[in-house]
Amino acid sequence: MASDTWLIAGLGNPGSRYRHTRHNIGHMVLDELVDRMDAKYTRTKVGAQVVAARLGLGGPKVVLAVSEGYMNTSGKPIRGLIDYFDVDPARLVVVHDEVDLDFGRIKLKRGGSEGGHNGLKSITQHLRGDRDYIRVRVGVSRPPGRMETADYVLQKFSPDQADELPQLVQRAADAVELIITEGLTGAQNTVHQA
Repeated sequence: MASDTWLIAGLGNPGSRYRHTRHNIGHMVLDELVDRMDAKYTRTKVGAQVVAARLGLGGPKVVLAVSEGYMNTSGKPIRGLIDYFDVDPARLVVVHDEVDLDFGRIKLKRGGSEGGHNGLKSITQHLRGDRDYIRVRVGVSRPPGRMETADYVLQKFSPDQADELPQLVQRAADAVELIITEGLTGAQNTVHQA
């Protein structure tokens, strides 16, 4: 029987080159959650950096994780962490960039398609086709004109977006905490009204 631990995975790419790009908003949200816990990541043998803690005093057990590999290989370390910490895949929360949402919007859902997102595709593949995990979709907007989506998400935020980015990251981190404390439906009721 799986434990009651939650695994929160923030998607992105490693290295300073990608640190402030749209594709790395998942990493930014996880960094915010780690800061809130006044913790530091530790490296694991599965290719991820993690913080294992409780959400609040005596609260639920959580593992916060960012992969040390690239977006399209996100599934392997997440699978390793699920196995190591005995996490029910239904308690996996993946935070990722979403081009189908306007910048600043956040949507929460369980399951569904990967929508062309290579990080989600990798996770679903390593979960043997199971799509029943929770997604925190953080809107980065569609690319302008005929720009390729892959090029767009690997660029830094525009100056106007960069000004609003800290608040967006905080709201996405709040959404993750709400999922854990209030459940997905309760979190949706709060986050989707904003």
